[in-house]
Amino acid sequence: MNSDSDLQIAGDILEVVHLLQPEREHPSTVADFAGLARTIAADRPRWEHLVRYDATTRWYHRLRTGPGYEVWLLSWLPGQGTGLHHHGPSSGVLTVLDGTLTERNTASGPSGPARRVLEPGAQRVFAPGHLHEIVNDSLEPAVSLHVYFPGMTEMPMHAPARTAARAEA
Repeated sequence: MNSDSDLQIAGDILEVVHLLQPEREHPSTVADFAGLARTIAADRPRWEHLVRYDATTRWYHRLRTGPGYEVWLLSWLPGQGTGLHHHGPSSGVLTVLDGTLTERNTASGPSGPARRVLEPGAQRVFAPGHLHEIVNDSLEPAVSLHVYFPGMTEMPMHAPARTAARAEA
């Protein structure tokens, strides 16, 4: 009878330091970027004192950069939004820190364009070319964190899609 186990054959992986993955200084996968956003979101003293509100436009502040990525902090007063846009070649992670934001995209169903309400802690991951609009439809201010990878170099705007009701008018 052979009682050799994988551990007996290979040895304890923790004892073979050269086989362990080094801890990464910077994120490199979608999961890493989502984790980075959650870590920053949980560290409220790191970002809360930076938040400002601007009655004329969304306020934003670049919080961090790394090789191939950027982290932005944004504030939204009621009624402020992005307009329909995409992020060029960048992927992204959006995390709501405070308040409520609404995401609308061009994917439509029986009731029109897709709409998703994002409460604090909600996270959205999107790929390059994802066409959407973010707006603060609530009566309270909102704050969000955005991670773009690679760092955002363009944000092409798009005209809103015509609906059947508009076409008939």
